[in-house]
Amino acid sequence: MGLALVGRRITEGRREAVKREGEERSLQQGLTRRRILLGSWIVATLVLLGEGMASLLRYLKPRTRGKFGGEIVAGVVTEFPPGSITHIQKGKFYLVHLDSGFLAMWHRCTHLGCTVPWKEEDQRFECPCHGSIFNKKGEVLSGPAPRPLDLFPLRIIRGQIVVDTGQVIERTRFDPAQTVSAHLRQEQEKG
Repeated sequence: MGLALVGRRITEGRREAVKREGEERSLQQGLTRRRILLGSWIVATLVLLGEGMASLLRYLKPRTRGKFGGEIVAGVVTEFPPGSITHIQKGKFYLVHLDSGFLAMWHRCTHLGCTVPWKEEDQRFECPCHGSIFNKKGEVLSGPAPRPLDLFPLRIIRGQIVVDTGQVIERTRFDPAQTVSAHLRQEQEKG
């Protein structure tokens, strides 16, 4: 019995000596491979989380006035004579002045999203990708496009045409009520 007790004490003494020796070695070595890898993982994770948060904040930040996705001032009402169709490049839309008022039509085809140019000589919009043809009101004349060109809401404020490119209005047909009349709007703003 005495030998077993002595053996245990020796074993415990060795364990303590090995433990103290390991602690001394780790203090002498400073950074171990394990600590370097752990630190690298922590730094990489923090960088990834920071980039993700920055991207999320940029996504959630509302677009400012004057850029696509926000409100754009197209110009003064008098700059657009009746019958005119003007491409507003920064807003990605056409401002069409019909007899009944103004339309702001997105220049994107309702088929597959190609940019649709206005062909002055033919007096119509023609999609270069798949051949859809639209009249000046945005109605489909032929082609695979399923519906008329989409609209953006517009307002006339103190004689300036302001178009909100952040809201797309999908439509199935043209209706004169979709236009905004300069005379009617100015009367409503005064009253």
